[in-house]
Amino acid sequence: MLFNYAAKKLGYTGSNPARYAQRMKTNPDGLHTWAEEEVDRFLKRHGPGTKARLVMLLALNTGMARQDLACVGRQHIKKEGRIDYRRHKTSVAADLPILPELAEELRHVPKDRMLFVTQDNSDKPYAVASLGNWFRDRCVKANVPGSLHGLRKAGATRLADAGASEWEIASYLAHTDTTQAAVYTKRANRARLADSGFAKLRAVKMSNLSEESDGKEEKANE
Repeated sequence: MLFNYAAKKLGYTGSNPARYAQRMKTNPDGLHTWAEEEVDRFLKRHGPGTKARLVMLLALNTGMARQDLACVGRQHIKKEGRIDYRRHKTSVAADLPILPELAEELRHVPKDRMLFVTQDNSDKPYAVASLGNWFRDRCVKANVPGSLHGLRKAGATRLADAGASEWEIASYLAHTDTTQAAVYTKRANRARLADSGFAKLRAVKMSNLSEESDGKEEKANE
């Protein structure tokens, strides 16, 4: 389309060589979603009290993006056991419970520090890009192919697998509709339906084996 636009503007009437270019392959699922074993591997590499562990659990349990993680702090703890923030990208508010694993890491943050995530040995916040690069290095050390955005997707996947509704997932993602949340629930539902279907298949096979066994016993007793 760009070539055709330029050709029209310049009065070019020759053939379009771009039509012979092969279409680039894209990943329909976007950025990598962390698997549970990758989460476990990261937590094993980065133990309690480390900044890497805190950032990872913040991203996983709140769905925050880099720009949100760079400025989240005590000012967002509005009520005991809850974190209340407004997503930078969409300005949509999120009010989420602080799960025990995250609460435990937040206890390691110095009480006189407002921001949860700061540059080493200082109160200086991270630039958004710098935080993403820093975290990617921590992923390399843990031998996981993850990113901060992939943790957001992993959190939504966890909720869907636990049976959360589309609106419950949308609340975690700080979305005003369920379009994206539906992607996760449909994927989880497909897995549940597959499990249910194979369970029925196993039941039929076991029933057939039982009938065959009964038939053999009857013949043996004749």
